Amino acid sequence: MASAIAVRDARPEDAADLVTLWGEMALGTAHQRVLTAPTPESVLTSIERLATDPGGRLVVGELEGRLSGMAYLRRTPVSPLHAEVTMTVEYLHVADHARRHGLGKALIAEAAAWAEHENCPYLGVVAPAVAREANRFLARLGLGQAAVLRFAGTHTVRRRLAAEHAPNLLALLSSRRSVVARRAQLGRHPGEPAGLSFPAEPESAGT
Repeated sequence: MASAIAVRDARPEDAADLVTLWGEMALGTAHQRVLTAPTPESVLTSIERLATDPGGRLVVGELEGRLSGMAYLRRTPVSPLHAEVTMTVEYLHVADHARRHGLGKALIAEAAAWAEHENCPYLGVVAPAVAREANRFLARLGLGQAAVLRFAGTHTVRRRLAAEHAPNLLALLSSRRSVVARRAQLGRHPGEPAGLSFPAEPESAGT
């Protein structure tokens, strides 16, 4: 007998279950290292906000009446240079106990149905690179890899950029000092005191 599956928009009473699902989904991913775990209060605020957002939905999947999956759907431009809009599925997750029962397919089917309703010609799904089973599942549905999304805190990226820039800056300053010293050396006549020099020869346009 097939398991009873239902997909619907998240409700305020789902907050605690969604916190649990987030913890399962974030385990071993960059989100766990960067983001603090959501609280029932923050989830409730998000559910209330999305209830009035025409471009986004947080949907949940139930298996035998138990909340066991979730997905965040949102309409976004396919690129800054195109007029078309794509339906993006993010934070797609099915609890371990509910896998291989069709719940993941039901969540994707809801996304595809809403995409058609909103006249979105494309559907994209964000999946962690480490989630091999999820990526194989999405590939079977015809979803090919289009990009790799990397995630970090803004402060971390700024610090790394500064660290990357510092050696290059030191090398540039050292090179400039060498050029100045070489010009000064070339401008002297033999036996001339170090404090006196003739102007250096102009460099060619190719140097």
